[in-house]
Amino acid sequence: MEAVVAVLESEGVDTVFGIPGAAILPLYAAMRRSSIRHLTVRHEEGGTHAADGWARATGKVGVSIGTSGPAGTNMITGLYTALADSVPIICITGQAPRDKLHQEAFQAVDIVEIAKPVTKWAVQLKEPGQAPWVFREAFRIARSGRPGPVLIDLPIDVQRGMCRFDPALDGPLPVEVPVPRPEPVAAAIRMLLEADRPLILAGGGVIGADACAELRELAEHLQVPVQVTLMGKGAFPEDHPLFAGMAGLQTQTRWGNAAYLESDLVLAVGARFGDRHTGDLDTYRRGRRFIHVDIEPTQIGKVFTPDLGIVGHARPALAALGEAARARVPARRPDAWVERVAELRSTLLRRDDFDDVPIKPPRVYRELNEFFGPDTTFVTAIGLYQIWSGQFQHTFRPRHYLVCGQAGPLGWEIPAAIGVKCAHPERPVVVVVGDYSFQFLMEEVAVAAQYRIPFVIVMVNNEYLGLIRQAELGYDMNYAVDLHYGEGGIDHVKVMEAFGCPARRVEQPGEIAEALSWAALESEAMQLPVLVEVMVEREANAAMGPSLDAITEFEPVPDLVEARPAQ
Repeated sequence: MEAVVAVLESEGVDTVFGIPGAAILPLYAAMRRSSIRHLTVRHEEGGTHAADGWARATGKVGVSIGTSGPAGTNMITGLYTALADSVPIICITGQAPRDKLHQEAFQAVDIVEIAKPVTKWAVQLKEPGQAPWVFREAFRIARSGRPGPVLIDLPIDVQRGMCRFDPALDGPLPVEVPVPRPEPVAAAIRMLLEADRPLILAGGGVIGADACAELRELAEHLQVPVQVTLMGKGAFPEDHPLFAGMAGLQTQTRWGNAAYLESDLVLAVGARFGDRHTGDLDTYRRGRRFIHVDIEPTQIGKVFTPDLGIVGHARPALAALGEAARARVPARRPDAWVERVAELRSTLLRRDDFDDVPIKPPRVYRELNEFFGPDTTFVTAIGLYQIWSGQFQHTFRPRHYLVCGQAGPLGWEIPAAIGVKCAHPERPVVVVVGDYSFQFLMEEVAVAAQYRIPFVIVMVNNEYLGLIRQAELGYDMNYAVDLHYGEGGIDHVKVMEAFGCPARRVEQPGEIAEALSWAALESEAMQLPVLVEVMVEREANAAMGPSLDAITEFEPVPDLVEARPAQ
């Protein structure tokens, strides 16, 4: 285990999240003499989400540790979340001795088989001599190709063993960075130059590859507008003249959908064409050609066959596209298509200036945009509050908007924010959470309180399972979604106070800004998480629909420009 800890340190791990238990104590004993900081979480799922947040914020491999049995099974949701969102983490579990695994020993479960469907690699250490090399390979696999999670299971008798290992002679294994072939790169530039209304679609792979500078250089040279997916939010600054919004069924902008529907070519980089982005594929594909760039070959053609597929790491791929573009044409000036996108951006808007009581949710996000600066990292999860966030929140920098996109586990935000703040203690961190999601892992607030980890929690509380209630409208029912707290339910302010953390409830829109200012100051002064609970209208709905051209707007919106879908 001393060799394992040396590997962790050399791989750039300075913080781990876990819960000690009898079957993992040899690793903890070795870690006690290391430079690694350990935070004791309150639930193993919370530990995986904290490691996930740390990894998303740093671009490095996050680590979570648990003991045997239920510790490992509690990690499965976090492993699935990391796999779905291409986040590199390693989960380490303790295990019963090897000679007891077949005898139904206490807390002896075959966690490797359980974890295989939700990991890139799940492995049990069989011999002490394998320890440094299995861990080196785990880091290589987690970072390689489409990044993702690894689980390593450590029988306690193996942990107690000895191995030969010299840290001075060892180092991380190389990670392949595939470079695209020049022929498809040249073909992609030809297609971009032939198109009248091209778009670049930046997915989470652009952020994961640290390729945002290359993306911007290509877009600016060719004057091609850029859209982002939910996972790609922050890959391109939203105040840039070429920003073209976000298309989708739920997390979308009106003008983003309109711009997409008018496009005739889409260059997608590091995007997987998720169903809540594309919606009805006939509508999504009609009238446009597609170029799909991805590091994972099997991602290309998984949802539909593109006109051109390019395998490559997003950074060298975008760099190669930029180089080919510069060799082909001089820097271009904004054309009618860029002006059209700007027209859509300035006119096809949604209101966020409501003064209604109860508070309308868009007003909350307006206040967040106005109060917090571009260096703030926002963390949010799943539900109506995530959809409103995607529709209204502004993001300007990569790794500053973190969201559990595909898996969408409730409760992700608090532990993920702990990981983010541990990675970047100098940055303001704001958690945007729903009332129900908060309750899933609210015990992790105790972790932030214990280790003095400050961040602001903004709860959008509609006392409903809001997204489910909205979905139930199609079934003409309103069943089992009411979370009315006024009759024996949870008082979130008192919950926070029980953890020793300040909290405030807001019921008037004019009070939101002052409450955010109070929370930001109080959090830093006390080095604690601080809650602002905003009570919004109970039956608020978010704009969404089955296809990009059939989005239902629940609030009145001005139609100030005529949309012209591609034919």
